[in-house]
Amino acid sequence: MQLDLSGHHVEVTESMRGYVLKRFERISRHFEQVIDIHCVLTVEKKERHKAEATLMMRGNKIYADATESNMYAAIDALADKLDRCVKKHKEKASDHHAVDVIKARSAAS
Repeated sequence: MQLDLSGHHVEVTESMRGYVLKRFERISRHFEQVIDIHCVLTVEKKERHKAEATLMMRGNKIYADATESNMYAAIDALADKLDRCVKKHKEKASDHHAVDVIKARSAAS
């Protein structure tokens, strides 16, 4: 997984970068096929902190954003949204009927 982290009207510090990496590790644990993550941290009007990210994976892109009063809270909310989206994508991609086919073949044998 390659992370591209940038800031808009905010300086991205090493602690922010480490926090984003720590929060996005959970996503890579749930779905190993994430190729690239592009994350942008933005400060709007001094009270609105926005975090947005695009996950590129084989055959699909997932976009999410979160706005909070604190940058770390926005990163947390963003990671939670992306985690839910990745789980949903993984659930759609898996074949739920494969177990039934295997049982039918073993019963026929």
